[in-house]
Amino acid sequence: MVRSLASTTATASSQSGTSPGSRVRSSSIRCTSSTRISFILTVVVLLSSFVASGTAAYYLVRYLAGDRRAAAIAAIGFAYCPFVFGHTPHIQLEWTAGLPLALLAFHRLADRPTIGRGLLLGAVVGAQALFCAYYAVFAVLIVAYAMLVLAATRRLWTDARYWTALVAAACATALVAAPLHLPYALLRKQTGFSRTLADAESFSATWRMYFASAAYAHAWMLKLVGHRRELLFPGFVTSVVGVLGTVVGWFGGRSRLRETVILYSTLALLAYWASLGPSAGLYSVLYALIPPFTWLRAPDRLGLIVTLALLPLAGIGVSAALQTFSRPILLTGALATIALAELAVPIRFPTVPPVEPAYRVLAALPWGPVIEVPVYSEKFGFVRARYMLSSTVHWMPLVDAYSDYIPRDFIAKADVLGDFPTREAFKLLEPDEVRYAVFHKDTYSPETRRDLERRLQEFSPYLQQRYADERTALYEIITFPP
Repeated sequence: MVRSLASTTATASSQSGTSPGSRVRSSSIRCTSSTRISFILTVVVLLSSFVASGTAAYYLVRYLAGDRRAAAIAAIGFAYCPFVFGHTPHIQLEWTAGLPLALLAFHRLADRPTIGRGLLLGAVVGAQALFCAYYAVFAVLIVAYAMLVLAATRRLWTDARYWTALVAAACATALVAAPLHLPYALLRKQTGFSRTLADAESFSATWRMYFASAAYAHAWMLKLVGHRRELLFPGFVTSVVGVLGTVVGWFGGRSRLRETVILYSTLALLAYWASLGPSAGLYSVLYALIPPFTWLRAPDRLGLIVTLALLPLAGIGVSAALQTFSRPILLTGALATIALAELAVPIRFPTVPPVEPAYRVLAALPWGPVIEVPVYSEKFGFVRARYMLSSTVHWMPLVDAYSDYIPRDFIAKADVLGDFPTREAFKLLEPDEVRYAVFHKDTYSPETRRDLERRLQEFSPYLQQRYADERTALYEIITFPP
C-alpha cells in the first residue's frame, strides 16, 4: 500500500504540470506530518501497552483470587515490571497483555468447556502472535502446561468437552496466526533460517538478572549484583506477597487455591529454569521438541513468565492479608503506593534528530529502492536503524535496513555494497532495480571522503545528483554500467 501510494503521488505530480519546487514543498509538508504521526503512534502504542497489560493482569488475578483489590495490586506489578521498562525500544515486547489474557481465557474454558470458549482462547493466542511472536510461543507453551496440570488435578483426561474445546482453540490459533507464521515458514524453506543453541547461549539469563532492575528503588541492588543485560527482578511487592500467597494457598484448605498454587508455582520454577538457556538443560529439550524455538534466540525473555506466574500467587497473598486487616482499604492503598513507588523508572528518550533535507527531496521523487552509505559491518549494523527511522520521511524500501536477524546473503554482499559506487556494487544492485543512493558524507574520514568523491566522478555518467550539502548527498541511478 505504501509503495503504490508513493508511486501514485509522484506520477500524479508529474502529470499535473506542477513545478519541481512546489512538489518539494508539498512533499515537505507531507513528510513532516507523516514522520510526526509515526512518533505519535509510537508513543500511543507504548502507553496503551501498559494499560492493556495491567487490565489483562487485573482480570486474570480477579478471576483466580476473587478479590478486586488484590487484583489491582498484582496488575501494577505486571504492567510496570522492570522487564518491560528494559525493552522500551522493542515496542513489540511491550505488548505483554496477551499472556495473562490467554491464561484467563484458558481458566474460563477449563471451568466450563465449550467450543465458543475454545475459539476465544485460540483467538487471544493467535492475536498475541500478531503483536509479538516471542510471546505467542510463550503463550502456547504456558497454556499447554496449564492444560496438562488441570487435566491431572481435575481428572479431565477423559472429558470429551474439555479436549474438544482445546482442539477448537488450537484451530483458531493456527487460523489467526497464519498471516505471521506463513512468511516465516517460507523464509525458513528458502533460506534455512533458524537460531542455533549457540545463539541462545549468548542471550541466556543468570541468577543475577533476577535481582536486576532499573527502578530508582532498586538501584542499590544493581551495585551488588552488577549491571546485567536483562532486568528480571519482579519487584519486592510481587515477590513477597507471591511467597505469602503460595503458603496461604497451599495450607488454606481450599482445593481451588491449592490447584492455583501448584500450577503457578511450578510454572514460575520451570520458566526460571528454561530462561537459564541451553547449558541448564530444559531449554535444549524445548528447542529439540518444539519447532518454533528454533526461531528464538533469547531464553532470558522467559523471565517475564516468572513475573507472570507470581501474579496469581500475589493475588492470593494480598487477599489473605486484607481479610485479616481491620482496615483493608488502608492496606490496599499502602500496597498500591509502595508497588508504584518501587517500580518507578527513569525513562529518557533521546531528542528526535532533525530531518535531513535530502530525505525531503527523496520523498518528492518517483518511487524506487534506496541504498544508504555507509552500509556498516555486521558488528555495527545497528547504526542502520537510523536509516529506518529516516525512511518514515520517504517511505521507500531500503537495501540496507536493520533487524536482529540479518540475512546471510546480505552479509556476504555488505563489503561490496559499502564501496558503492563500483562496478561490482552496481552489479549487485541492478537485479533489485535500486534507484537512489544516499551518502552520509559527514561519517567519512577525510581520506575515505576523497575516495568517494573520486568514485562519484568516475561513475557520473550513471548517477545524477539530486541534492547535496555538507552532510548528505542524494543521487539517482539513471542507468547501470555494462
